[in-house]
Amino acid sequence: MRISKKSGQKSDFLFVGNHLALDFLNTRPVQNGAPVELLPDFAALLQWFQAANLLRPRDRMRHLRHWGRSDRARRTLEAAWDLRNRLRKDVLAWERGAALNRASIAELNRLLTAYPMRTRLRTAQNALSKELWFELKQPEELLAPLAYSAAALFTEADRFRVRKCGQCVLHFYDTSKKGTRRWCSMQLCGNRLKVAAYAARRRTP
Repeated sequence: MRISKKSGQKSDFLFVGNHLALDFLNTRPVQNGAPVELLPDFAALLQWFQAANLLRPRDRMRHLRHWGRSDRARRTLEAAWDLRNRLRKDVLAWERGAALNRASIAELNRLLTAYPMRTRLRTAQNALSKELWFELKQPEELLAPLAYSAAALFTEADRFRVRKCGQCVLHFYDTSKKGTRRWCSMQLCGNRLKVAAYAARRRTP
């Protein structure tokens, strides 16, 4: 269990990606040599959206009561899995310098068209700001922020700062000043890497 950087609440999810698309990609980590599914059911998917500050707790519970056991909820979960699997392949290839393939572009465009994000004005301290949001009237609209964040990753992020951790399978966007970070987080892999480096120095005559 970790502390979510987004909400400050305890969460079973790993918010170390510094980007929503990468945090979503990291919902299938590897532990003890085997993949672990952090989104095994629709309830877990809604819980992840709450942990990512995309759903309020009362809305999560309301949607779970309405859709939790429905076929549409199951299909939405499977669609999210499919998007994550495609995203993982695309991100790995993109990190190696490959262009996003046409099939992936077409699929993202299909999702963006079917489940668009909306724009609204928000007031804070007598100042106006513009923010993106999505209106959840059907389970499938959970795909809206996932598709949008994936599209934003490939069009706005510096690909040279998107990388897989050198110690595990998690991906992250390096926001450090030098851009030389090689591990997902200090708590998970950074300390382990530093301990290994320290031990190697001690072994060197």
